[in-house]
Amino acid sequence: MTNYMKQNTFKLIEAAAEHLAEELLLQYPLLKGVTLELKKPWAPVGLPLETVSVKITRFWHTAYLGLGSNMGDKAGYLNMAIQSLDQIRGCRVQKVSSFLVTKPYGGVEQDDFLNACLMLQTFLPPQELLDRMHEIEQAAHRERIIRWGPRTLDLDILMYDDLVLETDDLIIPHVEMHLRDFVLKPLREIAPNKRHPLLNKTISQLAKEICED
Repeated sequence: MTNYMKQNTFKLIEAAAEHLAEELLLQYPLLKGVTLELKKPWAPVGLPLETVSVKITRFWHTAYLGLGSNMGDKAGYLNMAIQSLDQIRGCRVQKVSSFLVTKPYGGVEQDDFLNACLMLQTFLPPQELLDRMHEIEQAAHRERIIRWGPRTLDLDILMYDDLVLETDDLIIPHVEMHLRDFVLKPLREIAPNKRHPLLNKTISQLAKEICED
């Protein structure tokens, strides 16, 4: 890490701490998290302080994502998304379900979907992960024109650890995941005993309630 800091220059101590924490998590696979404090002596802050410091904590988190496509090369789009997610700095795809052919959801007449779910290890916060997912959708020429309409690629955060979160553009756990067989079936393949943080039921239990098989 000493060589890393010598080879990289940062204008802000916060940026240096962020990058160093990320490098530690990336270079040591068994490391689950890190708390790091950096101190800068005689920082130009206009105050009589000997040092300025920043302390950050970063952990690997487990996220479950839903994937879908019903335009063009559906399997190709899903495989592209899986590969792209695995290539993001701070993301590691751990498990991928089989691809499932499902009927369209929402009442709009369109082609059948190909759906899947995957388990992702990430140290990206949820909003940043969502931003990266939107970039992947855009690379697949995703257009958001008709609600529930056809799409080349659709990526959703289903769960993120046991986090419960609601913002203007992101709700975790996904608000309708427990009602959708095209989510629960593939998710059951890779995380049957994962519990929904609000309903306190396993994915297997939720799937049994709405799925025919």
